[in-house]
Amino acid sequence: MKLAETVTFGGGALARHAELRGNVRKQAELLADPAARTLAIWRGKPLFELANERCAPGWLMTGDRVLAQAGPPVFLGLAGGPRFAVDLSMWEPDSLPDTLTDFFDPSEQRHPDLPETARFAELRGTMTRLSPLDAELIASAKAVLGWHATHRFCARCGSESTMSMAGWQRDCPACKAHHFPRTDPVVIMLITRGNSVLLGRSPGWPEGMFSLLAGFVEPGEGIEAAVRREVFEESGIRVGAVSYLSSQPWPFPASLMFGCRGEALDDTISVDPEEIEEALWLSREEMIRVFAGEHPRIRAPRQGAIAGFLLSNWVADRLD
Repeated sequence: MKLAETVTFGGGALARHAELRGNVRKQAELLADPAARTLAIWRGKPLFELANERCAPGWLMTGDRVLAQAGPPVFLGLAGGPRFAVDLSMWEPDSLPDTLTDFFDPSEQRHPDLPETARFAELRGTMTRLSPLDAELIASAKAVLGWHATHRFCARCGSESTMSMAGWQRDCPACKAHHFPRTDPVVIMLITRGNSVLLGRSPGWPEGMFSLLAGFVEPGEGIEAAVRREVFEESGIRVGAVSYLSSQPWPFPASLMFGCRGEALDDTISVDPEEIEEALWLSREEMIRVFAGEHPRIRAPRQGAIAGFLLSNWVADRLD
């Protein structure tokens, strides 16, 4: 697909410089570099510079006093200077909103030692306003720091592990095991039959929200097999030919979405309620109405997600 890397979080071309991660002396030099900047993430929310229409990472000097409560830095790469990320979840705001557990949390938090324009905000609400490079930096930071937060203990012996390799590894001092950031492979499928596409919705989604079917790739399973299995399990539809379209890193918390196209062999839907709440076929003409906000029941896809990206290119006949 020619437009594959124009998807959100794609095409950033970050110079990650993995060869520098294990060099302790070099990492110290990079942190001391006057051009070095650090991104703080608070409970999954990155710090943004939000002013009028501007939306950019809220980079801080590595010695900023706000970072005194932060965890150890993760080296992201070089982008106009060394770039790092830290977890600032130990900071406690004066109050917390009730929306923190919602599907989408619109609240923003401001640290008292930072300017009014610097706020911690949900990435889902800002991702389409970021440059490709900034989006890749933030997605990488959010995913890796999220992994550290949930993998503190060795999966082999249960001892507490320590961060190493500039944040890209955890080592167990007890059994000497090494652990690496986890990325979960997920297939998301544009399943078509003639002029129609298959959509579904999960229980608990906001009213009117439908999307492409998706599911995790299982151990020992190829992408094509995962597409066919997931579609059949969720909708009862059998799929024939499968082709790859595009991928998207999805840092919620840390997945890699494999966007695929599949040809349905039949159109009789039989939903498994344990998998999804509903599935339906929508014609290309109806999908145009969805994107225009004119469909009586289905809302337009979320901006930034690969589902909307694939659907919009299918509607425009740009999947080549």
